[in-house]
Amino acid sequence: MLKKNKSVDLDTHFRILSIVEDNPSTNQRSLAKELGLSLGSVNFLLHELIKVGHIKIQNFNQNKKKLSYLYLLTPKGITQKSHLAKDFLSRKIEEYEKLKSEIEKVRDLIN
Repeated sequence: MLKKNKSVDLDTHFRILSIVEDNPSTNQRSLAKELGLSLGSVNFLLHELIKVGHIKIQNFNQNKKKLSYLYLLTPKGITQKSHLAKDFLSRKIEEYEKLKSEIEKVRDLIN
C-alpha cells in the first residue's frame, strides 16, 4: 500500500491496477483519458506504483517505437488489487446505502 502522504488515492490505485491488468499495452495518454487525470499525474502515479512494486514495466523489444511499453502487475500488485477491490466494493456499497436513504427522504418530502 502506498503511504497516505503520497497522492495515490485508493480508488485511483485500484482503477490503475485494474486497467493495467486488463490491458498491459495501454499507454499513459489512454490511462489519463480513462481516469480523467492529466498526463503528468498518470506518469507520477505509475512511477509510484512501480516504486512500491505493484507494477513493472517492460519495453517491446520487437517494436520499432522504443517508447512503447507493457505495464504488468507484479504478484504483489495482484495481491494489492484484490485487497483494494474488497475495500472499493465496501466503500461503494456504503455510498449506495447512504444515497438510497437520502433519495427515500426526499421522496417522502415531495409525496
